[in-house]
Amino acid sequence: MARRPLPRILSSGTAQLARSREIARSAADSATDVLHPLITVSRGLRKLAASARAKWAATPKERRGPTLFLVAACVLVVALVPYGPLLALVALMGAAAWKGREKPVVKTGPDETEIARLKGLYEALVPYFSVPEDPEPLFAHGGDWSRAFADHAFDESGRPTRLRISYPPYFPDGEPASRARIEQLLHAKSGRGREYRFDWDEEGNRLVMQVLPALPTTIAAQRFVTAPGETVLGFTDADAVQRTVPVVSSEGSEDAPAVVWRTGPRSTEPHLLAVGQPGSGTTTLLRSLALQALEHGDVLVVDGAGAGEYACLVGRDGVLGVESELSGALESLEWAAHETERRLISANRARQAGHPAPADTRRPLWILLDRPGVLGHLAASEGRPDPQELLQVPLRHGRAAQVTVVVAEQFDTADGLHEGVRAHTRARVVLGPATAGQIAAVLGVEPHTTPTPQVPPGRGYARLGTGPVLRLQVPATPDPYDDTVGDTDRQAVLDLLPERRAAATVALEKVPEAAAEPTPGPFPRHAPVPAEG
Repeated sequence: MARRPLPRILSSGTAQLARSREIARSAADSATDVLHPLITVSRGLRKLAASARAKWAATPKERRGPTLFLVAACVLVVALVPYGPLLALVALMGAAAWKGREKPVVKTGPDETEIARLKGLYEALVPYFSVPEDPEPLFAHGGDWSRAFADHAFDESGRPTRLRISYPPYFPDGEPASRARIEQLLHAKSGRGREYRFDWDEEGNRLVMQVLPALPTTIAAQRFVTAPGETVLGFTDADAVQRTVPVVSSEGSEDAPAVVWRTGPRSTEPHLLAVGQPGSGTTTLLRSLALQALEHGDVLVVDGAGAGEYACLVGRDGVLGVESELSGALESLEWAAHETERRLISANRARQAGHPAPADTRRPLWILLDRPGVLGHLAASEGRPDPQELLQVPLRHGRAAQVTVVVAEQFDTADGLHEGVRAHTRARVVLGPATAGQIAAVLGVEPHTTPTPQVPPGRGYARLGTGPVLRLQVPATPDPYDDTVGDTDRQAVLDLLPERRAAATVALEKVPEAAAEPTPGPFPRHAPVPAEG
């Protein structure tokens, strides 16, 4: 049977209905634009009336009579003033227009792009946070991501900057390998090139992932407000330490959270080891420590690289020597070992006699050894002792003798560090780009953040003894004789350097090869080691 054709009004009126609907919509939009001021004023009047009604309801009954009298008096005054009613009406309309203006819409939840990213993270975590035996899994393919994710925030590009994840109690969050898998997955899915911090709450079964801002690099070398025996290694996050130090940066004066390293007899980590890649800033760290140590003590520098990075210290007051050759380094470190023994004997004899320790034993002595592996290879080729062997006495007894040893080495030659150096340097610093395994090999534990492949010089991690791993940015302390560095940072280092001595070189007395006990005597404060030019 043939189909009947549709009525004409249904077959040919579709286009007319659509056109009529478009005309009506355009007319409504035009009317809204024309009447927008009237709508705004009406909305404002309604809000003002509601506010006045709420205030009247909140007024006590005994104060309503005086309030009415005051309002009536104001209305009478306005009515008697020339142009008073007109001005009152204009003021009322202005207040209503301001009160009824449309406020910007506040975003209360993620948009479609952010929801899609959250769903992707949820689906990626399902294999790690679910087991087949779970009757009500928190993570399941196609499940509700809002149950597991809370307190999320995103940046302008739609990548998450903060996310709190609830995971099931049976997840082995106490195993480092299990944690590492989750952190690696979140790092890859949330966007590389940023530094993330992961805070695990084992008791509450929650994980907070947060993107950390870059540490400022605008703080240059300067006199830091510290007590004797305290040294600023660098600066870290505000919530990582409880102490701040007033500093002057290129952006002005501020209180910056500092990583303060304490040395001396009461220190639990009197010696420091810094490891990094070439150009990572280990030499900058040693130069910064030298400038701070010269304020209260003496400094002996052994530069294994021999690149002249410490030439600015040659001949300065308080600098005992800057050695870059193998023979000079061995003589200087041999003198340092005997000086440590002399200090111990002098202080012990003074205590036994009931006298205070001599002043020359209380003045701090800093031994800065940069790139000992290079000198070790030279010593092995010439059949001479490794300079690190001469550090055993200062490392073991330096805390009681006010002797501090700082060793800086690179990752490619870090295997050549002696066991004594590794055992006694309990303060550790890692600078430059490094993997989590390399950082853990130096610091003892992995950091709570994800290392980034590109970092500025002087950027890394620090750990003092058994404390937490802290992010670190070393103050900008460049070589002031390097013309490629900015004038501001160079001048800051030059201002901190002590005055030059009248005689830059003084002969070093030979230490007897077989001396059972070093003879205590007055310590030549600033002239035991010949300085290299």
